Amino acid sequence: MTMKTHSNRIRLSAFVFLLAVQAPFIGSAFAAEKQSLRAEVGAPLQEAQKALQAKDYKGALAKINAAEAVGKLTSYESYIINSLKASAALGGGDYKTALTAFEQVLESPELPPAEKLQKYDAYVKIAYASKDYNKTAEAIEKYKAAGGSNAETLGLYVQSLYLAGKYKEAGVELASRIKSLEAAGKRPTDTQLQLLASCALKQNDMVAYTAALEKIVTYTPKPDYWLDLTLRTSNKPGFSPNLTLDVYRLRKRTETLQKTGDYMEAAQLALQAGFPGEAQAFVDEGYAKKLLGEGADASRHQRLKDLVAKKLADDKATLAEGEKAAAAQATGDALVATGFNLVAYGDFDKGIALMEQGIAKGGLKSADQAKLHLGYAQLLAGKKTEAKKTLAEVKATDGSADMARLYTLAG
Repeated sequence: MTMKTHSNRIRLSAFVFLLAVQAPFIGSAFAAEKQSLRAEVGAPLQEAQKALQAKDYKGALAKINAAEAVGKLTSYESYIINSLKASAALGGGDYKTALTAFEQVLESPELPPAEKLQKYDAYVKIAYASKDYNKTAEAIEKYKAAGGSNAETLGLYVQSLYLAGKYKEAGVELASRIKSLEAAGKRPTDTQLQLLASCALKQNDMVAYTAALEKIVTYTPKPDYWLDLTLRTSNKPGFSPNLTLDVYRLRKRTETLQKTGDYMEAAQLALQAGFPGEAQAFVDEGYAKKLLGEGADASRHQRLKDLVAKKLADDKATLAEGEKAAAAQATGDALVATGFNLVAYGDFDKGIALMEQGIAKGGLKSADQAKLHLGYAQLLAGKKTEAKKTLAEVKATDGSADMARLYTLAG
């Protein structure tokens, strides 16, 4: 899967950022201020401010450096110098110098509290544009702690963690945001969902990746996503081979059967399980998609089709006898199988009733797999509420619980 991430570039508006970092006007107004600049510092800074207004950033920086070279600067002088230096460096595209100066501004005791959030907001975006993602993430944390709430600024946090290579932290933050959105009845964005999966892949955490895929198919049930999720689930360690037919059932429901071999194997497994009606459904779909009945193996496909038709005729002729035999069994497996067979023929109510009787009778080889098949039968019958309840009861670690969860997602 190709994951899309937020672009690591943002559009910088020099006007916006120069306003954000602009120092107090250097001029006669300072006469009324409690703090003032020494003449030897203030004079070059006045020239620097004129250069900034003329967009002569190189010239402004030279004047600022001259003021800084005076030495023995007061706290206030350092604050004004760094404010102007940040503006000049930013205007000239020197993000590294701008960030260093900006850090000094943010740490200065001279920074008015009312301006701190605005300064942090600007710093975050400059750091992001300069591709210093560690600093970006750190600054966003401070911005948020200070009460910052700008959605665009906060939205850069996960991207910054991800681009800084902090995949675990990014994944944790994303999972928390997605959970909050869902709790509020809102839909996570595709970018959030795909980035969550990418964080898991970057850590080679297949458990987390599979969980992320489940989130993705919940909101974007595309066949490619479903196929990836289904195959990864069925390849988990401990996944029972007895559930292979269930995998094909899920793939049929999610429209991810794509090859001739898929339909051939699915039909054969259905026959082996004693469900010729289900086998016919696989064969019919394969022919409808022209994946069967075409090419050099068309005669082989025809032989399978003929075999399914024969098994179907034989089975229908003995359905009544089969029900009686199943009812006479000491355990419920035969009733569950007989009931599912009827469901495959479209006799949903009777088939589901027999399956429920079989489960209630007990003595099953796998109660969880029986409930899994009952839940799937209820889905086929359009009984989604009942199916969801039944599938939620499947807890086995042999892959049954995983399949139950995916059936529920597929709906």
